[in-house]
Amino acid sequence: MSMTARTRRLSAALAVTTALVLGATACGGTTKSDTEKEESSSGSAAKADPGAATEKGLTVAFLPKQVNNPYFTTSDNGGKKALAALGSTYKEVGTSSGTDTSGQVSYVNTLTQQQVDGIAVSAQDPGALCTALKQAMKNGVSVVTYDSDTRTGCRDVFVSQASAEDLGRTQVQQMAKQIGDKGEIAILSAAQTATNQNTWIDFMKDELKKPEYKGIKLVKIAYGDDDAQKSFQQTQGLLQEHPRLKGIISPTTVGIKAAAQYLSGSKYKGKVKLTGLGTPNDMRAYVKNGTVDAFELWDPAKLGALAAHTAVALESGQITGKQGETFEAGDLGSFTIGEDGVVSLGKPTVFDAKNIGDYHF
Repeated sequence: MSMTARTRRLSAALAVTTALVLGATACGGTTKSDTEKEESSSGSAAKADPGAATEKGLTVAFLPKQVNNPYFTTSDNGGKKALAALGSTYKEVGTSSGTDTSGQVSYVNTLTQQQVDGIAVSAQDPGALCTALKQAMKNGVSVVTYDSDTRTGCRDVFVSQASAEDLGRTQVQQMAKQIGDKGEIAILSAAQTATNQNTWIDFMKDELKKPEYKGIKLVKIAYGDDDAQKSFQQTQGLLQEHPRLKGIISPTTVGIKAAAQYLSGSKYKGKVKLTGLGTPNDMRAYVKNGTVDAFELWDPAKLGALAAHTAVALESGQITGKQGETFEAGDLGSFTIGEDGVVSLGKPTVFDAKNIGDYHF
């Protein structure tokens, strides 16, 4: 780890801890606000210097929800390419299951012991990693979440694919357009605890409350745990349980591909609409054969690259994670950190028969 970054972050944490000890001695206890300060003591006391030189020779580890998942392979390779251009080192670790929270915790602890400079993690559960990530930050590690967030006090910055609201609402808008604003729909999600999925679904539900969607009824939310076979089976189950189903929204790349696979070989092909979040390479055949009209996503390689740039900017002292701070991310451009330490990649892209041939990821 860069000694400059380590010294800066550890000094900030020590300063807050000292203040807490003195406050507890004087007052006879720790207040709620003291606890909140301690939870966010990973360097927030330090001041950002947007003009600081970009540090080189750092090691940033990517910890995706699931290794060997095509989506995360693409995303993490984007991070790898960005780190190479920045003069730093990339590594990837992770579990083969999208629901192994204890495995993710173990990897965070190991990376902290290895004294990596930064960790970019896509959290399987919003709270399970918190203790381990807080310890990493206290040890001077910059923590960035990408794709799926933890609680705000457990990381420095969350790199969001797009605004959660945009992603949730636009998927409903896509579905409504495809079914003519009328009929029963279902959602095929990933894990029941997945932070990003649940946030998007909340916005989907809110969007469906609008008068223009009064003819649409959400009948069920199913969970495929980002497992292809289970997602395939869940799709079959949804159609058996709800024979009048008009459409399925699947905000997960594994889920939408599995659902498309089932629909394309069934009597429901072209009759039950499917949209959500998928990659062009996974969905190309299903768009061409008429199973899927349109779906959306961001460029996962750019998401990984932005996560890498964010980690390096944190380690370089260019940002601390506070709202309003700005930093440069190479060819991706300039970014501003928003509320709760969130930076968004941009608007989602809609893929259909007209443009899907232009994308290869």
